[in-house]
Amino acid sequence: MCGISGFYSIHNKFNKQDLVKMTDAIAHRGPDAHGYYIDECVGLGHRRLSIIDLSDNANQPMHSADNRYVIVYNGEVYNYLEIASELKHKFNVHFKTSSDSEVVLEAYARYGANCVEKFNGMFAFAIYDKQKKELFICRDRIGIKPLYYFWDGENFAFASELKSLIKLSSIPLKINNNAVYHFLHLGFIPAPLSIFDSIKKMESGTWLHISDKNLKSNKYSSINKQIASETITNEKEATVKLNDLIMSSVGYQLKSDVPFGVFLSGGIDSSLITANAVNLSKSKVNTFSIGFEENKYNESTYAKAVANHLGTNHHEFIVSYKDAIDLIDTAFDAYSEPFADSSAFPTMLVSKLAKQHVTVTLSGEGGDELFLGYGAYQWAKRLNNPFIKAFRKPIAKILSKSNSRFQRHTDYFRFPDSNLQYSHILSQEQNCFSLEELDNILTSDFNNQPGSKDTVALNNFGNEIEHVSRDLKSIEKQAIFDLHFYLQDDLLTKVDRASMNYSLETRVPFLDHRIIEFALNLSPDLKYKNGISKYLLKEILYQYVPKKMFDRPKQGFAIPLEKWLKNELRFLIEENLSKEIIEKYNIITFESASRLIKDFLNGKNYLYNRIWLLIVLHKWLQKNNS
Repeated sequence: MCGISGFYSIHNKFNKQDLVKMTDAIAHRGPDAHGYYIDECVGLGHRRLSIIDLSDNANQPMHSADNRYVIVYNGEVYNYLEIASELKHKFNVHFKTSSDSEVVLEAYARYGANCVEKFNGMFAFAIYDKQKKELFICRDRIGIKPLYYFWDGENFAFASELKSLIKLSSIPLKINNNAVYHFLHLGFIPAPLSIFDSIKKMESGTWLHISDKNLKSNKYSSINKQIASETITNEKEATVKLNDLIMSSVGYQLKSDVPFGVFLSGGIDSSLITANAVNLSKSKVNTFSIGFEENKYNESTYAKAVANHLGTNHHEFIVSYKDAIDLIDTAFDAYSEPFADSSAFPTMLVSKLAKQHVTVTLSGEGGDELFLGYGAYQWAKRLNNPFIKAFRKPIAKILSKSNSRFQRHTDYFRFPDSNLQYSHILSQEQNCFSLEELDNILTSDFNNQPGSKDTVALNNFGNEIEHVSRDLKSIEKQAIFDLHFYLQDDLLTKVDRASMNYSLETRVPFLDHRIIEFALNLSPDLKYKNGISKYLLKEILYQYVPKKMFDRPKQGFAIPLEKWLKNELRFLIEENLSKEIIEKYNIITFESASRLIKDFLNGKNYLYNRIWLLIVLHKWLQKNNS
């Protein structure tokens, strides 16, 4: 795991000093070594976190055996040994290191862009062809590893994190109002948007080819194209197949020349990953968990029970509001753009804890999206009920006059059209602003900006999901929406920035592309059966850990933000949502902000995350757009 940066400019828009600044900005991603390559039009920078082949020979930028290509690479290709064997036998390639970086480079030298079809892993890399003066950039299938880029038609720059690109003084940094709009609706900024107009997130499963005044983009992997015409319905066969795939994925991802551990929350996904790691590892497995002083949010006792059953070397950290306060500025700096997932705080804390013992961790991201673990999927089913569809507006009106508990659900029934239903459900599940709410709170100046309220990407999903290889149930469509948006631009972003802030590599076994394809084509009746979510995953887990240990309601990895904002963190409201600040940035009206705060403090607790969204946005604006 590493940090990469670079540029391509035939007019020398960027220089060596720029490259050094860019690379230094992401030093936390790779404290073990750094290096640069630069010629008359290209610069490549690298910060290394040594995981496989710890020798200096594996440092980057790395040059191919024929000296034609040079690579900077972030991530892991887990099946690199098989690819290396193929290259040795087919092309008589002799490797000078035992690193996967060299395998990726030599595979590109032989197969060109098609090499990415062979890779099982998480990665973002750039390869420069010194002979043709062309640059190739690629990101993994599901977007586990990040990449941002700038392109003005002639000059190109890229980096693992946004903070690297903003070191380039020649890049204009105008706020992207459409990104702000999506942030308030979803709690994160979805690709290809970034908070700046001039900088984009590279989309997952995509490669770019850059040459003189030309940028070609190709989508080499698509979630929707993996959906088959028939589903897997035989429970016995599906159980065996999924068990084998998970075991294979965890086995791949245990490959490391440094100590490893597992993030263990005590839930289904992390417990299953841990059980497999214990079975496959030759040494005792380290596990790490976070708990909270508030009992309602404390799952650490469950994690400890699972750890004891599996016999791991378990470490836990109990979090208080003081820990969150101490981390606020660090967390905001880590994400570089507005990001409202408050579970970033415990994720950073557990990463800091883990780094004291290991350099690699496994985590359970992807299990809920692939196997229907979220309550939002039941909302998708409800809202597609013909009766509810016909009477959703009267239902919303009745609920709006009910007590606070039922008012919280009112906005679920207020979505603009079927294409935008998917983002609407996610928005309400995360307690963000609905599009209708945004119409009422945004200033007229913001509303009148061209493109500020564009929802093309969200609309496109609604259209495209109706044209896959089979008719999908509403719960499947909602889960696939989450795979496209929530998983990639919230959960994976959260884990990458939180762990890499402490130079910790985090791997996600459920997002092995073989498991993704299997899950996309598993019958939903084997994911949600007899009222049991993640049914098949649980059946596999119970082979390792007793079922009784999981007889409890599902609980997310959350902090008691609702309570803290009324008490210990209330100062954040006062510091960031004053009349002066709200009116300075002119995004929402002060009247709507003050009404929202008043309603929250007077008992409408479900509004807490909307308040948090506004705090995060205005705190970011004060620091970055003064």
